[in-house]
Amino acid sequence: MKIIDNDLLSIQEARILVENAREAQKKLAAFPQKKLDEIVGLIAEEIRQHAKELAIMSSEETDYGNWQDKYIKNRFVSEYLPEKLKGMTCVGVISRDQHNNTMDIGVPIGVVIALSLATSPVSTTIYKTLIAIKSGNAIIFSPHPRARKTVGKALDMMIQTAEAAGLPEGALSYLHTVTPSGTLELMNHPGTSLIINTGVLGLLKEINKSGKPVIYGGNGNGPAFIERTADVKQAVMDIIASKTFDNGVVSAAEHSVVVDSCIASEVKREFQVNGAYFMTSEESQKLSSHLFQANGCVDPEMVGKTASQLASRSGFSVPDSVKVLVSEQKYVSDENPFTKEMLCPVFAYYIEDDWINACEKCIELLISEKDGHTLVIHSSDEEVIRQFALKKPVGRVLVNTGSTFGSMGITTNLFPAMTLGSGSAGVGITTDNVSPMNLIYIRKVGYGVRRPEEMSIGALMGGNPSLGNMSQTSEYNPEELQMLQQILKNVLQGSL
Repeated sequence: MKIIDNDLLSIQEARILVENAREAQKKLAAFPQKKLDEIVGLIAEEIRQHAKELAIMSSEETDYGNWQDKYIKNRFVSEYLPEKLKGMTCVGVISRDQHNNTMDIGVPIGVVIALSLATSPVSTTIYKTLIAIKSGNAIIFSPHPRARKTVGKALDMMIQTAEAAGLPEGALSYLHTVTPSGTLELMNHPGTSLIINTGVLGLLKEINKSGKPVIYGGNGNGPAFIERTADVKQAVMDIIASKTFDNGVVSAAEHSVVVDSCIASEVKREFQVNGAYFMTSEESQKLSSHLFQANGCVDPEMVGKTASQLASRSGFSVPDSVKVLVSEQKYVSDENPFTKEMLCPVFAYYIEDDWINACEKCIELLISEKDGHTLVIHSSDEEVIRQFALKKPVGRVLVNTGSTFGSMGITTNLFPAMTLGSGSAGVGITTDNVSPMNLIYIRKVGYGVRRPEEMSIGALMGGNPSLGNMSQTSEYNPEELQMLQQILKNVLQGSL
């Protein structure tokens, strides 16, 4: 009898992939930016020809969202992103300060391990591939089991194109035998330099154990506040479009809406006109009992479904015109499931007396999921906007735009990204819209511009440049000044 141990196969494959990637990256690190840009351009050109095919395949394999919106995401990362990457220098001399005679050298970080959810598998894979190669890094993917075939097909296309253009073999690869053991081996291998985790919450503890730096694009329950000076009609349209895009699978989408009480009736009416259905308490209870599992996590089989599908599965019906389900809530707590991330067209709805109370409610919502993903404010009051931006424990604040599109950089000038850093609560090393610049380290170069004998402690401390007047540096007492003076003399005499 032949027995195949997939865990052992996956572990062995992971080791080979990292070792090959490490050797390939040594070659890749010597590539000039021009050559890296050429490879990136050819990959993007090839993959964009298959954007629709991969969107359909992704939707069918995962049963999440809809292919039309996945097609938009695929085009976004294969058309718009490459244009933004043009002219960006990531490796070699990336900046020079003629006045101070210094310069910055961009150095690739090494071998990157990429993890992603199954909600946006193709667009996230394309995006990570382009930013990794742009910055001279090798990258290895561990595909989500639910999207394994689609991700594999997309990567096979990109690998063939990239290697034909000169990318060292092994610099772009993926785990074929996907098991938790293989993924852990990728993360813990000594040759791994960085882990990019887009939304895989269950592996955070293991990643932290690995001791590797991690970029975490976390889950979110981002609130949107509609303040009394907002353009209510536009704000509602933005929120509906954002929350229903790809049936709500984007983590950055609005998961709660907080409304200024003085405009609450107008806002509710506008939501209803635009396809929002405000559930009764009984319907909210039915939905939550089906939407969330006993452990508090969203049931994967409810993710990315339409509003009518969600209602039907929960035991009630809604008109065909309904686009999003709304649950009116008052309090934020660990026991309230509607304060959690919901990867479907559902959001919680809160009314607060004024912007100060709304501010506190938004903070409660953000810290309840701990990752501080994204906050949106709809307002024309710049002081209120400023206060929100200053006080919120969040990675990004968006103003007068839908959260899905604004956070990804479609309707804002933020970097176009499918991984949105969520490090406000200490998870991950950045809160940026992750770009190639997050995948390098900066080597500082400074030219000598003065001789030690020309300097004095007084000059270095911003006081009188002559040794004889060091006492004018008032930050130091006479004993300290005497000690510093002796140190400087020793330096100049070569005795220290």
